[in-house]
Amino acid sequence: MKKSLWAISLLVLASVARADEYQFIKQIPVGGEGGWDYLAIDGQAQRLYVSHASKIIVVDLNNGSVAGAIADTPGVHGFAIAPELGRGFSSNGRENKVSVVDLKTLKTISKIETGENPDAIVYDSGRHEVYAFNGRSGSASVIDAKSAKVVATIPLDGKPEFAAADPESGRVFCNIEDKNEIAAIDTKSHSVVARWPLAPGEEPSGLAFDAAHHRLFAGCENKLLVMMDSTNGKVLATAPIGAGVDACAFDAEKQLAFASCGDGTLTIARPNGDKLDVAQTVQTERGARTMALDPVTHRVYLATAKFDPTQKDERGRPKMIDGTFHLLEYGSK
Repeated sequence: MKKSLWAISLLVLASVARADEYQFIKQIPVGGEGGWDYLAIDGQAQRLYVSHASKIIVVDLNNGSVAGAIADTPGVHGFAIAPELGRGFSSNGRENKVSVVDLKTLKTISKIETGENPDAIVYDSGRHEVYAFNGRSGSASVIDAKSAKVVATIPLDGKPEFAAADPESGRVFCNIEDKNEIAAIDTKSHSVVARWPLAPGEEPSGLAFDAAHHRLFAGCENKLLVMMDSTNGKVLATAPIGAGVDACAFDAEKQLAFASCGDGTLTIARPNGDKLDVAQTVQTERGARTMALDPVTHRVYLATAKFDPTQKDERGRPKMIDGTFHLLEYGSK
């Protein structure tokens, strides 16, 4: 009898563990031509914004269908959302501008000149400012989200990648890819106040933030997810991830960190004090290197396409097959 109860307990625990694991839910076809970059989610509106070639695809997450598009965003990289202002901001790398977009109509209100090749872009709700990180200029253009004007340009002494804002502490954090460090920017003075090495992490790209516990999570090219204390820059722990990481996310409610990699893996790690444990490695699809997390449903969305291994693009990589661009949705049951 005791043995049977023990066996039943194990089955119950295994069932609970499986229910909490992330699984493939569905594919959302998008189509079209050209590459893609960052994804962004407005959890309140249940909209997903996907940077795709020279436009931004808007997906209604309530029904998993394409709801519209934001046009005329040449070489778009990212999209920052200011929901309380009803505005979005796209970083248009090819024209060195940021588009100001009406979130209701999806129409462009105006465009703002930035540095060269604005790439990562983040909204600081504390001061209602947008930070556009200029890849070729090695700087950040700070934009007043209400007036749609540049109020500062911050030199970063390196190539910026993704960023995260902490309105409570008045900081914006940015990965400096070629310096293997994170730059901490004071949002009041618009200046870099600290530079923290990420060693053993190298070439950071994705960056996520746990505001409650003051933790930064940087996805690094040498297959590491680095957890850093955002108050002092101390590297606390690392966890192994796949190859070709490009995006990170953090679920504050579930206390899970995510790193999406181009090799077709999604690593899910759980902070445990000053430790970082891999909770699950999900097999996705090759090329699914960028993602966004829905803070309401806790589902994760990744973007990729099908590739022709017999043909190469301008970078020497397998060529994307036109019309195959799609999104992948994952979640726990």
